[in-house]
Amino acid sequence: MSVSVNSRRARLRSALAVVLTVLVLLPAAALFLRVLDDNTEHRDRLTLEQQGVEYLTALSPLVSALAESQSSALQGVSAEPASLTAAVARVQGVDERIGDALGTTDRWANLKDKIGKMPGVTGDSATIYEAHVEVSDLTLALYDTVRENSTLNRDEESDIWFLQEAAGVNMPEAVTAVSRMGDTANMVAAAKSKTKAALNVQFGYQALTVQEAGDKLTDNLQAAVEKTESPTLAGNLVSNLNSFKRGIEDANRGANFGGAPNVSAMVTAQSTLQTALNALSGVVLKEMATLLDDRVDSLNYRRAEAWVLLAVAIALILVATFWTRARARQSGDSHETPRDVSVQGDRGGYGGNNPYDPAPNYGDTSGYGDGATRRERSGALR
Repeated sequence: MSVSVNSRRARLRSALAVVLTVLVLLPAAALFLRVLDDNTEHRDRLTLEQQGVEYLTALSPLVSALAESQSSALQGVSAEPASLTAAVARVQGVDERIGDALGTTDRWANLKDKIGKMPGVTGDSATIYEAHVEVSDLTLALYDTVRENSTLNRDEESDIWFLQEAAGVNMPEAVTAVSRMGDTANMVAAAKSKTKAALNVQFGYQALTVQEAGDKLTDNLQAAVEKTESPTLAGNLVSNLNSFKRGIEDANRGANFGGAPNVSAMVTAQSTLQTALNALSGVVLKEMATLLDDRVDSLNYRRAEAWVLLAVAIALILVATFWTRARARQSGDSHETPRDVSVQGDRGGYGGNNPYDPAPNYGDTSGYGDGATRRERSGALR
């Protein structure tokens, strides 16, 4: 019976060890799966933002090429500039790869179709100008779609948010407004008295738009520099931002509010602003890509770290389980051996040499013990 009890106890300890292992592993596995799920969600979102930055990088040359196309068309050049052809091909390639993920394919197809029809637009300068304005507005709307669908405009990091606002809103608006400001200045200079007043209003509006876009761009870039951990952002922005500010000042002088615009000064300011904006756009988009890459690398490291910790936890639990079972088995064996000896000793006590363990009396046919005494007493009575 004692052997059976010890065996039962050993089995109970082994079962208890298994149960405890399961109870530890289940919460650990649940926690790991939750961490892994959060990590995957963040990585997917950052991947989408990286695609957004890639798309914005392709759109930046398109905005500048459309500005060039507008100026050349107003000067009587009907052929599409080579820069616009290259920019369209670049956006097309990017949209084919990631357009479905960003939901831009239909909008880009419509914009591309209108860009292809621009060389065929004929009429006076106002007609040509309005056709290019429509295409530029569709391009700005595509910028908004990319920012929205890539979740760049909802990024939780302040530096990324300010940079995407600068690169996805302020810069394309500034490039477009600078182009329109310069072209309307030329249109004002060439207009007749009947249309000059309306063109002056358009010119003034575009000049104010350039000033407003420049102020917002400066504020957002300054805020990004204050919030970022990037060691290169501030240094890379300084010279280009200063060039942009000088271009804004030159444009204001050339605009000559209240009088006739200085066309030559406007052309110079437009060139300075376009160059500075293109350089700023490249710097900002590159910094955004670097910041997002760093965040993805950090998530990948945490993901690998979580797997390693889970593997270590499982290994330790299994080792503890096997050790506990081995100890339980050894304990059972150590209790069984003495009990077996004890049982054998009890059996050897029958008729043995133990003076404290008298032999049993089974009628005593051998003539010893109480049986012989009773027969002697019986004979004495007779």
